[in-house]
Amino acid sequence: MSGLVVGLTGGIGSGKSAAAERFAALGAAVVDTDAIAHELTGPAGAGLAALRAAFGDGILSADGRLDRAAMRALVFADPPARHRLEAILHPLIRAEAERRTAAALAAGAPYVVLVVPLLVESGDYRQRVGRVVVVECDEETRIDRVVSRSGLEPGEVRRIMAAQASPEARRRAADDLIDNGGDLDGLRRQVDELHRRYLSLA
Repeated sequence: MSGLVVGLTGGIGSGKSAAAERFAALGAAVVDTDAIAHELTGPAGAGLAALRAAFGDGILSADGRLDRAAMRALVFADPPARHRLEAILHPLIRAEAERRTAAALAAGAPYVVLVVPLLVESGDYRQRVGRVVVVECDEETRIDRVVSRSGLEPGEVRRIMAAQASPEARRRAADDLIDNGGDLDGLRRQVDELHRRYLSLA
């Protein structure tokens, strides 16, 4: 697959979605693995039957999709359950992300932004992307954002953070950093600058 693929990552609440929206507005193709995961675990999703077989009907919501809160509670209480979940979903997510990335480049996208929350944790990210851009933000701001948008308790957000790569590990992996500790205009200015750089690289 020829063409520039930029991996966009960051911890929960860091502002990945806002950065991805700006890249898309500037003309980059965005492939969001979290959106793919939602599709795969919807009522007719390709991953739902395997998840149901592995974990039972207790992980389903009333409308027949994956109950993400129930699944999250299960995997935090039972670490082997997390590995089973990832073994089912991650190959499906990766295959669909690769398909969409190749299709976008073939259709003439200047470059692709591949949004992967756990990119650094995957270990083989350099085989998937040409550059890594990390969105950063201080921990308390991230917690406040997640609590306000999702209703999770601060303690639960901290548990999610603890299961993710540290800010230091992400920084070591980064080719580019976006500081999202300020306002939306500041984020957009940084994305605009990176967009120009990526166009020249592509």
